[in-house]
Amino acid sequence: MMELLHVVIDFLIDTIGSLGYFGIFFLMFLESTFFPFPSEVVIIPAGYLAYKGEMNIFLVILMGILGSLIGALLNYYLSKTLGRKLLLKYGHYIWFKEDKLIKMEKFFKSHGDISTFNGRLIPVIRQYISLPAGLSNMNILKFSIYTSLGAGIWVTILALLGYFLGSNGELIEEYLKSIIIAILITITIVSIIYIKYKR
Repeated sequence: MMELLHVVIDFLIDTIGSLGYFGIFFLMFLESTFFPFPSEVVIIPAGYLAYKGEMNIFLVILMGILGSLIGALLNYYLSKTLGRKLLLKYGHYIWFKEDKLIKMEKFFKSHGDISTFNGRLIPVIRQYISLPAGLSNMNILKFSIYTSLGAGIWVTILALLGYFLGSNGELIEEYLKSIIIAILITITIVSIIYIKYKR
């Protein structure tokens, strides 16, 4: 099993190396849209290549953030232009009625900033947090700022994991789990403080 893991890691490192910075940007763009493409398999190998001197760690992080932002903006605009029409027309097939849409829009208008920031740090949710932002017509500048901040933290963590742990799959998996747990705990605490502050 470990041999297979090392083969996969070596393949990803070679692939990222051949694609270069545009490859990082494009793959992170895909990760931020509807494709189930984990950012871990892009940024961690790129961080390792930076450790080897084949890439620049700052450009790796920058391309990761830009790719995430552009992908998120695509989802935002699709949701803004088509989301409401599609939900109102076909929502009843998934028991989604207009009153739920209105409640969601009101919530996101009041708490869109922290929701966008937190969402970018949570696995799976990060790809889809742009949809309610587009539906609620969230300010595009705010959306871009909070998306970039959240994506920036996540991409930096992954890049540093690759930089300092290299191709050690076991350690990367162990640290990544711990980091995700720590992020979720931090998000919960920040959200509680935010709610109390708003009240």
